[in-house]
Amino acid sequence: MAKKLLLVCALLALISTSLFAQYDMKAPLPMDPNIRIGKLANGLTYYIRHNAEPKERASFYIIQNVGAILENDDQNGLAHFLEHMAFNGTKHFPGRKGITNMLEKHGVEFGRNVNAYTAQDETVYNISEVPTTNPDLLDTCLLVLHDWSHYLLLVDDEIDGERGVISEEWRTRRNAGFRVRNQIMPVLLKDSKYAERDVIGDLNIIKNFKYQTLRDYYHKWYRPDLQAIAVVGDFDVDQMEKKVKELFSKIPTPVNPAKRENFTVNPHDEIYYVCATDKELTQSTVNVYIKYPAPTKEEKNHQYMKNGILQSFYNTMLGQRVSELLQKGNPPFISAKAGFGGGIVRGWNTYFISTTAKPNEEAEALEAIYRENERVKKFGFTEGELERAKTNMLVGLESANKQKDKTTSEDYISEMQSNFLEGEPIVDFDYYYNFAKSVIPTITVEEVSALAKQYLNRKNMVIVVQGPSEGVKHITKEEAIAIMDKVENANLEPYKDQSAEAALITEDLKGSKIISTKKLPQFDAEEWVLENGAKVVFRKADYEKDQVQVASYSKGGTSLYDVDKLASAMVTDQFIGAYGLGDYDAITLRKLLTGKQAQAGVSISGLSESVGGASTPKDFETLMQLIYLRFEKPRFDKEVHQTMMQRNYAAIENSGNNPQKIMQDSVSRIMSNYSPRTLSFGKEFLDKVSIEQIEEIYRDRIKDISDFTFFIVGNIDAETVKPLVEKYLGSVKSYNRKENWIDRKVRGPKGRTEKVIELELTTPKSTVITNFSKEMKTSIHNNICLNILRGVLDQRYLTNIREKEGGTYGVSVQAGSSKEPYESYSMTMNFDCDPDKAEHLKSLIYAEIDKLMKEGPTQEEIDKVITILKKNREQSKPHNAYWMSAIQTYYLRGVDITDPKNFDNIIDKITTKDVKKFTQKLFKGADVVDMIFKPKSK
Repeated sequence: MAKKLLLVCALLALISTSLFAQYDMKAPLPMDPNIRIGKLANGLTYYIRHNAEPKERASFYIIQNVGAILENDDQNGLAHFLEHMAFNGTKHFPGRKGITNMLEKHGVEFGRNVNAYTAQDETVYNISEVPTTNPDLLDTCLLVLHDWSHYLLLVDDEIDGERGVISEEWRTRRNAGFRVRNQIMPVLLKDSKYAERDVIGDLNIIKNFKYQTLRDYYHKWYRPDLQAIAVVGDFDVDQMEKKVKELFSKIPTPVNPAKRENFTVNPHDEIYYVCATDKELTQSTVNVYIKYPAPTKEEKNHQYMKNGILQSFYNTMLGQRVSELLQKGNPPFISAKAGFGGGIVRGWNTYFISTTAKPNEEAEALEAIYRENERVKKFGFTEGELERAKTNMLVGLESANKQKDKTTSEDYISEMQSNFLEGEPIVDFDYYYNFAKSVIPTITVEEVSALAKQYLNRKNMVIVVQGPSEGVKHITKEEAIAIMDKVENANLEPYKDQSAEAALITEDLKGSKIISTKKLPQFDAEEWVLENGAKVVFRKADYEKDQVQVASYSKGGTSLYDVDKLASAMVTDQFIGAYGLGDYDAITLRKLLTGKQAQAGVSISGLSESVGGASTPKDFETLMQLIYLRFEKPRFDKEVHQTMMQRNYAAIENSGNNPQKIMQDSVSRIMSNYSPRTLSFGKEFLDKVSIEQIEEIYRDRIKDISDFTFFIVGNIDAETVKPLVEKYLGSVKSYNRKENWIDRKVRGPKGRTEKVIELELTTPKSTVITNFSKEMKTSIHNNICLNILRGVLDQRYLTNIREKEGGTYGVSVQAGSSKEPYESYSMTMNFDCDPDKAEHLKSLIYAEIDKLMKEGPTQEEIDKVITILKKNREQSKPHNAYWMSAIQTYYLRGVDITDPKNFDNIIDKITTKDVKKFTQKLFKGADVVDMIFKPKSK
């Protein structure tokens, strides 16, 4: 196989050399002709493009070349604060929620479709997936962008109302990772303003800044010469451009505008070092960053585009070498990676070397990952490695070409954003496709290998060590440098690439014929039954053109095993993939699948198991082969198993430091009423896992194809699928078992359960979790009422707890329904807050439920939620995944979700009384688990 690959690539190189010669590598890249770009007299830039993915939808963005980096010291945090204020009153949409209330009436949901973010260098607002069937709504969205550009009201009361929300966001974000970042940045970005701005800002400033200070920032920086409007969707581009010009030209041109300074990072010859620790961290990592200036706008030419391909090859090949280390013997680290990491801040990129070490083994981990980088620097990559990478990239490129008309509007806008903010070229996909097809075969292994010599050096190097503040010894700067010196002076051996040439399946398969066919006209699908008892349901779906999905279902799952085998059962599907398949370990298997886009795996859940995967239509036979092997020739590799166990033991050694892990384990135990079947992942859990049990469980669960129903959906013809199903699924053994899951009677506690649990927390914070559950009959009508109720509660908690009280950054509302092993509904609310406010805010959770039980929701509330539900459902319908879900739901639940009587006819008739009645039915007499996690008293 490797020889064939080399021969094919050599021929391609000969053909492509002449094609590649037509590109002037120093020439600028051509702008995508499908994008309408313009600049108004006031300095505002606009990007407009037609796109029908999704159909009858459009997305509207305003991109501001303004962020936290432009704040004065007394404004630290106000760029982000201003982003919040954009939703709290504008000229044409006054008042808090003026914008979101209007949009949600049209199914455009706050959070999911309407949002914003602030970074150090930019602030971006979006209104996404707006229905284009209503022209007035499109005009309204443009008016919102217009107001965001220049007409925020910034009312005193609204500013004060937002202080609490952002204070709670500050609290929520203050986890171990954030605290460690604040230790790292002053060293990584030493003497740069980037090191001084973390976006969320100074809590004292957030609580106490003067109104005028915020307005000063706003009027100084929110101006058209630093703004771009991007609108992409299913509309007439000429009309949209006319409207943009007419509306946004009215925004006044700034007079004597302040200079938008571009900040940078100072180069340095000295190696910088920082050891950042936190008592809530659970693992030690060592990162080596080598900073280098990013290409300028003028340098982003054809050579720049080729360099991106070179770096992609480099990362792929080095990543594969590191992956092989993790498969062998006693790996020197828990995980590791290295390569080109992209931008660290605007204008600066990084080459990075990163490893997560076993406790007190940071030196060994750094030495191992640094050695692999140095090996590349000294000896480069091999021809075989590069040819596999080329083959896979070319195959991926062909797949992307077939799917190019399914590029989403958000993806196009992302390119526009990068173009406006950083001068990133926007190249039409066809141009990139032809360029890449020409250049890839001409790339040599010497070109890719040379990148290591170019970038792997000690200029602008920063060594970052981070980990627990207690119980672990961290390496010093001197020790880290000594390790690098040792590796660089070592007598290393070149990497030995083991080629793989073999067939996945070598034996002849007898197969079995389809003995019965049943039409399913409601799905435009067919059901086939094979001689060996396997059942297959097939539907052609071509919305995603280069995709075929396979799923399956068989009853049983981990429910069939007693507690003594439960730990092994719970990890079987995770471990089995690492063992390899058939006669081949995972490393060899990956090489054998070079050029193939097919993957298959298994899943074993509580009540069922499945074998499935995905491929391109071209590689569907490979997918079928992999599925056959998952049944008939699983592999159990003791060396790999031991390697995985060692890595898992190392990873959990300090997990007791993590309050989030403690909280999750506590919730699981309480919610299951301390069932012995609720196992926490830790040393005791791992002690119960064995490869012998995993093999026993796997061979018992992934067995007997007569007990599986398969579902195949994708852009492939039935006549192509049938013989492959007969050959491969038809060759899997049958035992005619009729299994079912076992109800192990795991239930939550009855009545009302209240828990207050104290945790060791660095940042004072309480987490409130309230769960209501009730065993009651499920139905389609009840399911829809449940989703409407969840939406109404979400709106009310946003208004009353986040906005009126300023008590939390947000309340998460999650609805659940279960049909197996018993029928039930649940509703869970959780949020973080100031410990002193936890009891009061929790009382508001109950108050809204009581109010809904007594009064029911308003018509306006349910209309909003229903509109959102219907819009999202319509948007999902064309996709292949919708049909996979529809067919599976029909077979597993007996419900046809495509039938209007099972959605449209119900949701269109639901009234406020229906939702009120369901609310009463769910909450009256429900079992309640009420938990507060709070800081331990000092």
